[in-house]
Amino acid sequence: MRSNSVMGFIFSNFHEEAIPELTFKRTMGSVPFGGKYRLIDFPLSNMVNSDIAKIGVATKSNYTSLMNHLGSGKMWNLSRRRGGLVLLPPFAENGSFNTRIEMIYALRSFLEHSTEEYVLICDCDQIYNISYKNMIKQHIESGADITIAYKSGVLPDKLHEPVIMKINNINRVTEILINPTVHGECNYALSSFLINRNLLLRLVCDCISKNQVDFKRDILQRNTQVLKINGYRFDGFLSIITSVKSYFDANMALMNADIRRELFTMDRPVFTKIRDDMPSKYGLSSVVKNSLVAQGCVIEGEVRNSILFKGVHIHKNVRIENCVIMQDTQVYEDSRLSYVICDKDVTVRSDRTVSGYSTYPVFIGKSSVV
Repeated sequence: MRSNSVMGFIFSNFHEEAIPELTFKRTMGSVPFGGKYRLIDFPLSNMVNSDIAKIGVATKSNYTSLMNHLGSGKMWNLSRRRGGLVLLPPFAENGSFNTRIEMIYALRSFLEHSTEEYVLICDCDQIYNISYKNMIKQHIESGADITIAYKSGVLPDKLHEPVIMKINNINRVTEILINPTVHGECNYALSSFLINRNLLLRLVCDCISKNQVDFKRDILQRNTQVLKINGYRFDGFLSIITSVKSYFDANMALMNADIRRELFTMDRPVFTKIRDDMPSKYGLSSVVKNSLVAQGCVIEGEVRNSILFKGVHIHKNVRIENCVIMQDTQVYEDSRLSYVICDKDVTVRSDRTVSGYSTYPVFIGKSSVV
């Protein structure tokens, strides 16, 4: 298999309605995560680590921060004369597009002018580290028309229109159910679909001609008995962003060393934009326990079980516990934060107390002053 036989296609904007607080001024792909990453870093790195050398990133709105983060793709070794990273701007012949099929159709020229045989389609709301090499190998050797990555287990809470699949012992998908009532474990699809490029174009154009624009129903479910659709099982750590609470839980999961080792494995590193900062400084009276601290932070108070992004300043006599504090936030003297998500550039003035709960973390918006 040639490394250039597969191209990537990442949707940066789907499921933004799940976390409107975080996507009000940015797209889903540029939502910060884990101290120094953005959500798009995970599907992008998964593709690069699987020798996929041409990747298109489809955008719709609020994508300025995404463009600033991705740049030329140099951090992912995608700054190339041929192929590499291609940012696909929002364009539609008959107004704006709202569905996956409409977006692919509007950007079909990118696919038509590509030479890769297969297309790997991904979203940005799912956090996991996977090698697509085995999935691609299985897809080619089995002669499948479409291969869907899936996980076996209990459905995540608030998952939008989950795709539940019945799969036989040779990985063939025999039935697809969309948003059914399910109790217990099941096989639910991830947002990774591998399909022949020409077949994808034909299916999308056919759907548009019939005013069928639901990818799950009109391409996957309708063709279960017509096309050979296979499943590829993924058994590793997975977090799907379906709400602010699930976003908070995904960050807090990084407190577990086993999860960190699985998600940020040396064999398949997660690449991101590098921001050069000074090392973090810890004051004589500072206390830091079970926390992830990025570069450029200044900690003079107490931080427990929390994630601090770059440039955060925790002043004296401050207590931070079970929090996600994003880039360049300032928390001044005598303040207390518990179960709080602070977006970028937040200022928490002296002697403030903000407290949420594990099931309901409090969110403080970007550039807010508390």
